[in-house]
Amino acid sequence: MPQYVAFLGSINVGGNRLLMEDLRSALKYEDFEDVETVVASGNVLFRHPERPTPGLSEKLAFILRDEFDIDSVVIVRSRAEVEALIAENPFAGENDDKYVHVMLLTRQPTAEQFADLDANFGGPGKARSGGERMALGTEALHIDFGAGVSASKLTGAFIERRLDARGTARNLRSLQRIVDKMEQE
Repeated sequence: MPQYVAFLGSINVGGNRLLMEDLRSALKYEDFEDVETVVASGNVLFRHPERPTPGLSEKLAFILRDEFDIDSVVIVRSRAEVEALIAENPFAGENDDKYVHVMLLTRQPTAEQFADLDANFGGPGKARSGGERMALGTEALHIDFGAGVSASKLTGAFIERRLDARGTARNLRSLQRIVDKMEQE
């Protein structure tokens, strides 16, 4: 069976408290095997009979709502898809990996939506509060937070509104740690 990783948004922040042990137990009853959580912030490695990743995302989101009353975005990717996101990030190696993020999205935004996001957050070439840079990726937004995430006014909610897609972000360091834990395909 193939191995996947699920990125859960807003878990163990903002009131969405969820014990990883409870999540692992719930998934084991729903055809998920070899379930392993990676840190308590909503990264879940698992095996499942082969299925398109959007379908697995929907299944996991349903389980979170049904079992735990949590409405969270869930993005499922294979190892190859996560490796591709890391490789396509134009800011990798230009700043500390903890400041360079990938916001995984539920769908591919249009170039026009990205231009709207960019224009409404300072615009190309304009000064931004924390020196942020952004680039559109494959069902993802690549962000270099420059001086750090805490210094930025670029929020997930602002991005989601402009791109008309839900998402959850991870820094490159976390993504690489997840890839390293996954088996080669």
